[in-house]
Amino acid sequence: MSATRSGVELSPERKAQVKEIVCEVLEVDPAEVLDSTLFIEELDADSLRTIEMLAGLERTLGIDLAEAPIEGMVNLDGVYAVVAESEAK
Repeated sequence: MSATRSGVELSPERKAQVKEIVCEVLEVDPAEVLDSTLFIEELDADSLRTIEMLAGLERTLGIDLAEAPIEGMVNLDGVYAVVAESEAK
């Protein structure tokens, strides 16, 4: 589930955009990534990839994630929640 503490959830179109950005940064086929797939444990991502994801999301989606709780961005569900929280502000 990608609902956030505020109850905001991303549209399917926005989720697809986010997934595309994340998969591009992680250099993986989107078909291989589920919402619950763990970036570090299952896709061998490192902390630099998280920073690259943040930059890509900010640039492409036009949002500010400077205050985003990146510790929750362990899978797509976490990224969806961070983006939804940012857009709700």
